[in-house]
Amino acid sequence: MALVVQKYGGSSVATAGHIKAVARKIVDRVARGDRLAVVVSAMGDTTDDLISLAEQVSSSPSPREMDMLLSTGEQASAALLAMALHDMKVSALSLNAFQLGIETTGRFRDARIVDLDLSRLRHRLEDVQVVVITGFQGISPDGDVTTLGRGGSDTSAIAVAAKLGVPCEIYSDVAGIYACDPRVVPEAKKLDYVVYDEMLEMAALGARVLHSRGVEIAKKYKVDLYCGSTFSDEEGTRIVNTLPEWLEQPVVTGIAVDMDQMKVTLEGLPDGVDLLTRLFGCLAADGVNVDMISTVSAGERTSITFSVVSGHICQVRDSVRESLEGIDGWSLSDDSTVAKVSAVGVGMKTSSGVAARFFSALDGAEVSVLGTTTSEIKISVLVPRDQAGDAAKALVAEFDRREEQP
Repeated sequence: MALVVQKYGGSSVATAGHIKAVARKIVDRVARGDRLAVVVSAMGDTTDDLISLAEQVSSSPSPREMDMLLSTGEQASAALLAMALHDMKVSALSLNAFQLGIETTGRFRDARIVDLDLSRLRHRLEDVQVVVITGFQGISPDGDVTTLGRGGSDTSAIAVAAKLGVPCEIYSDVAGIYACDPRVVPEAKKLDYVVYDEMLEMAALGARVLHSRGVEIAKKYKVDLYCGSTFSDEEGTRIVNTLPEWLEQPVVTGIAVDMDQMKVTLEGLPDGVDLLTRLFGCLAADGVNVDMISTVSAGERTSITFSVVSGHICQVRDSVRESLEGIDGWSLSDDSTVAKVSAVGVGMKTSSGVAARFFSALDGAEVSVLGTTTSEIKISVLVPRDQAGDAAKALVAEFDRREEQP
């Protein structure tokens, strides 16, 4: 008898019918002799609907109360799934973050898991076949409910699997991880295997199948990770430390597209490294990840351009004002009509000419490049949002070509 952690996303539990379908999938697994810890997201668009409700009753909802509100979505889907399993004669119960013992930092809306006390989960699994767990949430040192940020249910599931030392299966409405989002490039191929380093980059760069923090945990604790479809028996994707020996490493594994980007430009800043240190220090302290940094100096003044996630623009404005307090003559502008397109692949480490092929493909598609950043296994560009699809299609076509045999 094996213990396995499964996670079902919001699209998988979006309706009563979908919840019953998930329950039937779980029943089939239980019939094979497994016991399951099942982590669930809120149903469909519940989280967005709750945010909308909060904005209707308050012009400035407190982060604490927002987390109290948002956590109810997962509690509803967990309880409903347990009910469906009962009707199918499978013993099950639901546990929320407090009952389970998920301890987090006190940062509302974006907490980090710091510890898991799974003694109650282990005890319950001796009595029932399935424990359904609320994803996306935890309890702060002060006893407040916290949420882990968008996609945090992945993190919840993988953290539980890591603590238990068991495999983790992530189920959604897609059959696995694709070389590019099929909604952007319909002809993109599904990947059988992806290595952790590639998945980390792809998740951080906009690939939405897995949450990057969850992948970090999986890599650190060597969690066997599988991504598949809730509604199909098609084989999914396995995330591994290294590819099987018989499988050749491609130069580029995937193309990620992130539409949730904003370009920020600061003009008229005094020259000086100390000012940049203060500016980016404030941004980091406020939890803002900065990318695509470029500077241009003219005389004694400097302009800085960088990209951030769109949802962080309010923190950016606050951080900039704080770091530049007492300095006159500067201005801030932002542009939301941009997207980030990235090529990711461990094979880049040992292949020459990747950058030439990358930019040649973009040039052929007449895509304008507004900014660039690279690492050992990725190339990212900032492009006009309305050109992101063309950029992704050109890159998929370029790197999906079979290399000529010598």
